[in-house]
Amino acid sequence: MSKKTFRGRVVLPGNVTGTATVSRQAFNTTGSYFENMLAGRRDSAPCTDSNNPELFRKDLSGTILCTCTTVGSTMGGMVLMGMKQVGVGPQALLFSQPIDTLAAAGVVMAEVWKDLRIVTIDMLGDEFLETVQMGDPISIDEDGTVEIG
Repeated sequence: MSKKTFRGRVVLPGNVTGTATVSRQAFNTTGSYFENMLAGRRDSAPCTDSNNPELFRKDLSGTILCTCTTVGSTMGGMVLMGMKQVGVGPQALLFSQPIDTLAAAGVVMAEVWKDLRIVTIDMLGDEFLETVQMGDPISIDEDGTVEIG
């Protein structure tokens, strides 16, 4: 695969490399981390959203999550912050669309209240989500440049 570069809007900057975890449907923050919250797991974060066949039972800890947006209850932001605080949250969120209020709340709370950064880039466009595949190498630059491959 040749490298493909996208540029989005920086919500929280940072330089991150890793592999893509992709959900082409909206990511349900509460549903995906629900059992982790109840069990207080600190070693892994298996996705518990059975309505998301792309991610169900895959480990979400330390991921670079690529999705269009997030959905879920109003607890969604607290869930992102809480998972990051216990060490199994995402290292980065990459959105094809503008960031939604649930994810924005979570990344801001993690940053301000806990001094924990979840690098976040939004508005990467539909082509980004059509291009990125599960397990693709990803490099994120603090200027909002995302390179796949």
